[in-house]
Amino acid sequence: MATVAEMLTQARAAYHALQLGELAVSFKDSNGETVEYNRASLPRLAAYINDLERQAMGAARPHAVQFQTSKGLT
Repeated sequence: MATVAEMLTQARAAYHALQLGELAVSFKDSNGETVEYNRASLPRLAAYINDLERQAMGAARPHAVQFQTSKGLT
């Protein structure tokens, strides 16, 4: 299984390749599944890169999001 640093390097290379105009790139993710990204999925790939960067820094991924409103709900 690849380390977080290796996955991050692969994801950044995939993002770069898509930015240069390749039609699609694929690599194995943290679950060992092959994931294919194309130009339309650049935002999803960027989010994956951000998640890997958080993991590399040791920051935990938030498990829950809590919303608060000021009007209409009490």
